[in-house]
Parts: sequence; C-alpha cells; structure tokens
Amino acid sequence: MEIEKAFEKAKEAMQKAYSPYSNFCVGATLVTKEGKIYTGCNIENHGIMSICAERVAFLKAISEGEKNFSYIVVVASKKGEKFEPTTPCGYCRQFMSEFVSEDFKIYVLDNNENVKEYKINELLPENFSL
Repeated sequence: MEIEKAFEKAKEAMQKAYSPYSNFCVGATLVTKEGKIYTGCNIENHGIMSICAERVAFLKAISEGEKNFSYIVVVASKKGEKFEPTTPCGYCRQFMSEFVSEDFKIYVLDNNENVKEYKINELLPENFSL
C-alpha cells in the first residue's frame, strides 16, 4: 500500500474516534508485509482504560492471525483543528515492540501535513523484553 493511501485510511479512522473528554482524535493504519491494512481509532472512557488507535489497529490485526508488520501511520488532531505531530505513547511503543522488528517504521503528519518517519528503536531505544 502506498503511504498516501495509508494516511487517507488513517484520516478516515480518526473520524470514528470516541474522544468526548479530550476532543483529541487519533487514527492509525497498520500495514502488513503482505499489504493488508488494519485501521484503528482512539476510544476514551471515564476510567483509566482508554485505548489508543495504534493498539486498536494491532489488536485487530493480531486477532486475525497477522504477525508480519511493515509500518504504521498515525494522524491526530483536536476536533476541527490542524494535524498535530503525534507519535505513539509509551504504552503503545512497548506494546508494538513485542510484535515488530527494530526497524519497524512509524509515520506521522506534522502541522503542515508533512510526513515524518521514525523507527520503533528510535522512539523506544530500551524496550522491556525477557
């Protein structure tokens, strides 16, 4: 899948976000090495168990038997505002590191909708592993 199409899918997923408390919407598109796509949006609740868009996408893929991931794209913004460059949170970084190689790529959009690229090992250089 082309990166531009992955960003479009993430923007569509972001529109489905449930974020009544923060009004901060996040969408993600996870792409497998075979080119399959899985999208996710953030889902908030009153308690502490809100879930991020990145983990939603991974959970959907893993629950369908996927294990080989190429990259993920993430878009985020307050409702009705410009995109904010938002990398996965620490919990998501650690979660993703369980299922990806060190060079797994993470793409985000900055305020001007320019693509920024990171590798998981840049964002989480000392992940927890057994």
